[in-house]
Amino acid sequence: MSIPTVAPEAVTKARAELNAHLLEIIQWHFSPETGCPFWLEWASKNWDPRKEVRTFDDLLKFPHFQDEYLRDLQPESWVPAAFKGKPYNIFETGGTTGMPKQRIGWNDYKVDYSEFSDKISDAHFPRGGAWLMMGPTGPRRLRLAIEHLANVRGSSCYFIDLDPRWVKKVLAEKKFDQAKAYMGHVVDQAATILKHRKVTGLFTTPKLLEALAEKVNLWDAGIRGVFCGGTSMKPQEVRFIVEELLENRIGFYPTYGNTLMGLAASVPLAPEDQFSVTYYAPQPRAVLRVVNPANTAEVVEYGAFGRVELTTLTKEFFMPRFLERDEAIRRAPRPPYAWDGVGDVRPFGAMEKNIVEGVY
Repeated sequence: MSIPTVAPEAVTKARAELNAHLLEIIQWHFSPETGCPFWLEWASKNWDPRKEVRTFDDLLKFPHFQDEYLRDLQPESWVPAAFKGKPYNIFETGGTTGMPKQRIGWNDYKVDYSEFSDKISDAHFPRGGAWLMMGPTGPRRLRLAIEHLANVRGSSCYFIDLDPRWVKKVLAEKKFDQAKAYMGHVVDQAATILKHRKVTGLFTTPKLLEALAEKVNLWDAGIRGVFCGGTSMKPQEVRFIVEELLENRIGFYPTYGNTLMGLAASVPLAPEDQFSVTYYAPQPRAVLRVVNPANTAEVVEYGAFGRVELTTLTKEFFMPRFLERDEAIRRAPRPPYAWDGVGDVRPFGAMEKNIVEGVY
């Protein structure tokens, strides 16, 4: 049995839908009646995308979106005129050193995770069953997003807080005993919840999942489905999770996402995948390209590694051509997704240098 493919007409249709959505978003963000101060000022100093952007390929006319825009500018710079006066959420990413990137929003996280609900099984995440999230809460958007996803499915959610910035800091300082103690502190809290409360769904990171499974038999504790967030999961690690930690009977849903993109879902693993996970962006709201690091206008060939480039296209946030700190294999469209995917995601340059990933 081979990996299923997508019909060419489905790919063409998805591309047409992306282009139509793009035109709507460009019109929104670059019109004075609806756009935000940052993009209106940018257009006044450069060129008017409403006149020059007709297809997704035209986004190559934009330079890469820079980290500094989200670090240095006040949040008001990103408020679309149509949202003016409405209080916004402030979500952060990074922040291990210096000022973190910040993204403001209103409903995007709810839309992203409501759509994701359709991709998970009721058998693994029973409607009405309680969930447990063991991971970063504020200032990340993940806490609100996971709770919203649980609520959409008629469930409530317990939380165990995690500060990945602290873990990365002590690891960078080679204070491994402190990192181990903090990880134990987090896992102990989760084990206590699972002992005293009925929980069926779990969201956590691969390393925390392994640590928790050493203390608790997850199936016997009532867990039927596991989301694993985080970037780097080698095939051998995925196999260990599926076969050893989850005993081939707990549903496993790897996810790839961040504050700037939303949530890219993985396709169910087939034997032909050999435990290599592939993620597909929530297109047309976000688009992932795997580009040649030496020439980012080019995508790499299918099956080759390249740098991940993200474009976000919602009425709340327009971010063209942001180079993520990740690299991945470019994968072909695969049902139900009629666009490219990213596989074996890992930190950019992982083969050339040591990366501190902390609890991820």
